[in-house]
Amino acid sequence: MDFTIKRVTVSRVEGSGSGGDYFQQSKEHWLIGSLIANPMSGHDNYKKVRTSWGIDVLGSIVVEIETSNGTIGVATGFGGVPAAWIINHHFNRFLVGQDARNINLIWDQMYRASLPYGQAGLPIAAISAVDLALWDLLGKLRDEPVYNLIGGCSRPEISFYCTGPNAKAIKDMGFWGAKVPLPHGHYDGIDGVKQNYQFLKKQRAEIGSDFPLMVDCYMSLTPSYAIELAKACSDLNIYWWEEVLQPTDIEGYRIIRNAHPTLKWTTGEHNYTRHGFRKLIEERTIDILQPDVMWVGGLTELLRISAHASAYDIPIIPHGSGPYSYHFIMSQNEQPRCEYVTSAPDGTYIRPVFGELFSDEPVPKNGKLKLESKPGFGMTLNPDCKLAQF
Repeated sequence: MDFTIKRVTVSRVEGSGSGGDYFQQSKEHWLIGSLIANPMSGHDNYKKVRTSWGIDVLGSIVVEIETSNGTIGVATGFGGVPAAWIINHHFNRFLVGQDARNINLIWDQMYRASLPYGQAGLPIAAISAVDLALWDLLGKLRDEPVYNLIGGCSRPEISFYCTGPNAKAIKDMGFWGAKVPLPHGHYDGIDGVKQNYQFLKKQRAEIGSDFPLMVDCYMSLTPSYAIELAKACSDLNIYWWEEVLQPTDIEGYRIIRNAHPTLKWTTGEHNYTRHGFRKLIEERTIDILQPDVMWVGGLTELLRISAHASAYDIPIIPHGSGPYSYHFIMSQNEQPRCEYVTSAPDGTYIRPVFGELFSDEPVPKNGKLKLESKPGFGMTLNPDCKLAQF
């Protein structure tokens, strides 16, 4: 069999079929229309609607990598036109003519070549999309699911928690636990603390005292505010507080840990590569790490981060990313949990994370999922989705 890569194509999805682009959907979508604390919450003009400050401007891409025998690996990713340009005009040279099985080599060349303008953000998102397409391709070439390529099955099924606006709806859908977005950041002061408490108190009352309730703070707090908020909510049994600070604020997390040593603190969604996670792991101030496989550098880099974290007994529960995270979780011995971010506009029902992009994306049922043994990531591009090359 010929494993030589002959073609790399980067496209965008025309219309509304991309699914993961929540921000291209109706303004009634909970991720758009809800008041959610975020890094721009201190600016009144951009506080209420995240699309107002440009979170939607880049959009998704689809990467297809084809070998000389006609086998095609596919993945979706983030970064829009800039990421597509990087792949087409820079990373392409490391792919075409290379053996598709040499994933570590390709990753290293892309990463090192992008160091002058990268190490985080867009270049790493572009690497992630290419890397996931390569793993999908390798699975198809081997006629194996990706989870078998990285260690095999460690469990018969995956148990999910769900992120959405309504904890009661999440519980009713059968999920293990619920994560809700925090409405107010530190710029709202003591009134914001009170309003956050009332919001979380209502969520807790609707799901009972024991159902796991997590809070996503989306890098919107300061150490002192996070300490004050956690103290105010001490009677609500919050299972974990997520991403209260920017992930690079190691000292801030140390301050919070010292103030509340018995609470769970998590982060990692907006961190990049193993280099960005090194201090978070070695300082032991974080209880659970949450890298996003579509942003962190792909599956190749997620496996490296996981290996480092395992030496410190810190579990990895990836942020979102649908089946790309499912295959990782399926192969790991530690945490059986995975995140499902409800893409339903009102957050009350389940649908594919990537919308109509794939015709066979697996979705959890009653909060659980048993992955099939389809090759690669087990997803086929929907022929009704129109792709336009960059």
